[in-house]
Amino acid sequence: MDTVPETTLTSPSTAASAPAAPPAGGRRRWLVVALLSLGVSLIIVDATIVGVLMPQMAVALGLTTSDAEWVTSVYALVFAALLIPFGRAGDLLGRRRMFVLGVAVFTGASLLAALAQDGSGLIGARALQGVGASMIMPAALSTLNTLFTGRDRHIAFGIWGSMLSGMAALGPLLGGALATGGGWRWAFGVNLPLGAALIAGALALMPETRAATARGRALLRQIDWLGGALSALGLGALVCGVIEGQTYGWWTATEPFRFAGADWPVGGPSPVPIVLTLGAVLLVALVLVERARAAAGRPVLLDLTLFRIPNFRHGNLASALINVGELGLLFVLPLFLLGVHGTSPIQISLAILPLALGAFLSGGMAGRLAARRGAHRVVRIGMALEVGAVLALALTLSPTTSGLGLAPWMLLYGIGLGLTSAQLTNVSLADVPPAQSGQASGTQSTARQVGAALGIALIGTVFATSLGHTMARELEGTGVPAERAAVLAHDLRQSAGTAARDLHDDPARAVEAAAADTALAAAARDGALVTAAILAGGLLLSLRLRPGGARRPEESAA
Repeated sequence: MDTVPETTLTSPSTAASAPAAPPAGGRRRWLVVALLSLGVSLIIVDATIVGVLMPQMAVALGLTTSDAEWVTSVYALVFAALLIPFGRAGDLLGRRRMFVLGVAVFTGASLLAALAQDGSGLIGARALQGVGASMIMPAALSTLNTLFTGRDRHIAFGIWGSMLSGMAALGPLLGGALATGGGWRWAFGVNLPLGAALIAGALALMPETRAATARGRALLRQIDWLGGALSALGLGALVCGVIEGQTYGWWTATEPFRFAGADWPVGGPSPVPIVLTLGAVLLVALVLVERARAAAGRPVLLDLTLFRIPNFRHGNLASALINVGELGLLFVLPLFLLGVHGTSPIQISLAILPLALGAFLSGGMAGRLAARRGAHRVVRIGMALEVGAVLALALTLSPTTSGLGLAPWMLLYGIGLGLTSAQLTNVSLADVPPAQSGQASGTQSTARQVGAALGIALIGTVFATSLGHTMARELEGTGVPAERAAVLAHDLRQSAGTAARDLHDDPARAVEAAAADTALAAAARDGALVTAAILAGGLLLSLRLRPGGARRPEESAA
């Protein structure tokens, strides 16, 4: 087995370390790239596959809109909350070990998801999948960041980015095929043989890399437990507040709520502002605690000195905004297609297939383009294409839009996504010292998953709120009694639009069905417009990216 010399790790703010050498076998390095890309593709697929499966799962398990958002976002939330501590643990304990353990946890959680009998069981299994994913991602990314330098680095990250962006888009297609052939449970069950193959491949091919450090109790003291708790609780409170605001009201309680033996009556203050404020306070406390620990020379969860690196700072913010767009769209569009057209999972998947094709094609070219023009310029081009595609989709979406009508804009969006995803990670990490690569990659991946969790919550909230308001407005003056219209609007909003199919099944309710179609189109359009605005922020950030690698002495010598 090839081994990688250990690097020297000193204090959280120390950048001085000897760069890790790549394993001796050059060909084996590229097999490791394929293995790591496939491993991370597995967890990316399970982040996007739920969008296509959601209509089927919502009907089978009786999920509400909030349940549907939790099934999708709890994965990204746990993923985000644990990425940094597990990135640090991988640095200390060994990245291959963390990768193998993560795949094992993820595979077991997939089995639980496949066997879930209700919404709570599925949400719990998805949370456990997030735990496994948070072990896999930083271990894979920091290994890749350690093994490659110079021109090979551009190629490696090009392969990595094209596979990730392509599989993120291909996930819905695979999910649709599995759900159509055998039901949504098979989309999770298929992870069992894939997980076993990844574990075997990692043990055979993947070199062990770690930072030299103490052992035993001294090793436990290297982990920032308080920072991990503040991060998890703070992010959890923010996402919880955004998701549950549509259920319990943003300022005034619209549903009864019981907590710690106290009742929150309808018409009183909503608990949502309190939860959001708590999340913000916990995250501020996290920053203060991390500053104090770093000043005292103690290990930190979030190394704030990394954010002094301009590309790392701007790249992380851009990564978060990109994931808001991708996961938000893949949550909303399948629900629109199902509600209006009654589209089956495989047909929904085919509507999203152009996104996968565009990502695969452009991701494969991104490495060569970055070598000639600069990775930072490739990121800008990709972001501009993403913004234009989503804006065009929003402006052309109507109740008659089919999956085929979405295809041109999804293709353009996929091309932009492939260019951006392939090189943004490269640019963000290029100036990070190797000894901090695990923590930096964990932070970078956390930014993506925070964007995913908040994106699903935010775009889902816009979608649900628009559904209810538009449905009520469309039924005015149609002869439908006001009480009946209010019930229909509530049901459409709570069911994430799936209640529209019941209206289409009854010819006597054609007026109500037409109103639901208009509401679904308006909600999807509003979600796309918000997504375009958020991606435009990412485009502005990408303009501040500069050529990376100036701080990596091993690259300048390559």
